[in-house]
Amino acid sequence: MKFFLAFLSPLLLNTMAIAQLDFPSMTINNQQLEAQIYLPDAEEGYYRSTRFDWAGVIGSLQYQGHEYFGYWVPEHNPTNPESISGPVEAFYPIGFEEGDTFLMIGIGMLRKLDDKPYHFTNQYEIVDGGKWEIQSADERIAMVQTLEHDGYGYEYTKTICLADDEPKMILEHQLKNTGNKLLETTVYNHNFFIIDGETTGPNIVTTFSYDLEAEEGRGFGETVVTKGSKLIYQTSLQRGESVFSPDLQGYGPTAEDYDIRIENVKSGAGVHITGDQPLLKMIYWASYTTACPEPYLQVSAAPGEEFTWNIAYEFYTLDQ
Repeated sequence: MKFFLAFLSPLLLNTMAIAQLDFPSMTINNQQLEAQIYLPDAEEGYYRSTRFDWAGVIGSLQYQGHEYFGYWVPEHNPTNPESISGPVEAFYPIGFEEGDTFLMIGIGMLRKLDDKPYHFTNQYEIVDGGKWEIQSADERIAMVQTLEHDGYGYEYTKTICLADDEPKMILEHQLKNTGNKLLETTVYNHNFFIIDGETTGPNIVTTFSYDLEAEEGRGFGETVVTKGSKLIYQTSLQRGESVFSPDLQGYGPTAEDYDIRIENVKSGAGVHITGDQPLLKMIYWASYTTACPEPYLQVSAAPGEEFTWNIAYEFYTLDQ
């Protein structure tokens, strides 16, 4: 065992240590994939902060001996807004300018700290977290949050399902507006991939379905460059370094361009991500530990209506 551990990435060792902590979770699997899902829990949950949707936090996903997720910050704190893992999603606040409280779907009604604008790194007080219900089977888990507060009301269902005997995971979303106020916001998926513990550099290649038009942003054109539809790192990021683009443009108005591949060309593991809604924008951010294309979608549901969207992740290995 000591011999084996000596060859593991420090990132993977850190992930293994975090996984041993006692947070409520469930494991789902099919013949191809096994995924550990942390459950929404206001008292003991792995994530209890106010940036990301509490549903569907994935601590680990394994395929043919490859690990796709892990822990990207140095030390876990459940109330740290950044302290999370997996392809987690975040909604933009609703009603922030209306009064002392505002709505974050997947979290609840939050209280403003002061008169300053909303900032995702703040930890806000949760005034009303609604109610969560968990429904699970071997190959799927559904997390349902219901909330009614100050005219806002919704039933939000996020289902993580593994396809029958395929290396494919699907995130299914359904947002029903049960209140009398419009639910209009944006949602993005941060995609905190850490494939086999590889740090960000030339071994991590991200490919889009369209030719990238812009190189503006921190580190673009220097540390990382665009080559057609690919992002290629010229050097490896070091601890404390990051790159950022506010919008990797070139996508069209249809869902066909919600199509991304992330590959660790060193270990030979990849993932193909597709969505069924058109992109609003495509942010890209990466640090030493994780590389993250962040697709944004527009969400709107009038009273009595619902909005749905799906994201599929197909896992594969490279011919080497």
